[in-house]
Amino acid sequence: MAENQKLLPIYTSKGDLEAYLAYPHLYSRQGEWIGYVTPNRQVYSVHGHYVGWLSDGPRVLRKMADGFDQGRIAVQRPSVLKIRPPAVNPLAPMMSELAFGTIDVLQDQPELLPSVDFGDMREDMD
Repeated sequence: MAENQKLLPIYTSKGDLEAYLAYPHLYSRQGEWIGYVTPNRQVYSVHGHYVGWLSDGPRVLRKMADGFDQGRIAVQRPSVLKIRPPAVNPLAPMMSELAFGTIDVLQDQPELLPSVDFGDMREDMD
């Protein structure tokens, strides 16, 4: 991440800050790399598994039944795996209600975005 690259805070539907976007990479609020965002706003884990999409909110959303037929992608690894999050962040915007069958990933299924060293979906070391 370039030193002057601005971090976009990513919130949950409750208004909690849970991640940062330093396009195209997502980082946890602790600063660990947890995901990748494609140009068409599709979100993938660091292990290349489909997670959902980045809404205008900004939130990471997913249809409950999505992702099972999505293939893995080769995720572009950032030059820096850990960032220093800012000490002060803006308040969350008002969040719209989610449509039926849509979930907030960072609020309801944060395990879909593990850091590089964690996660059930990572490849086994041989």
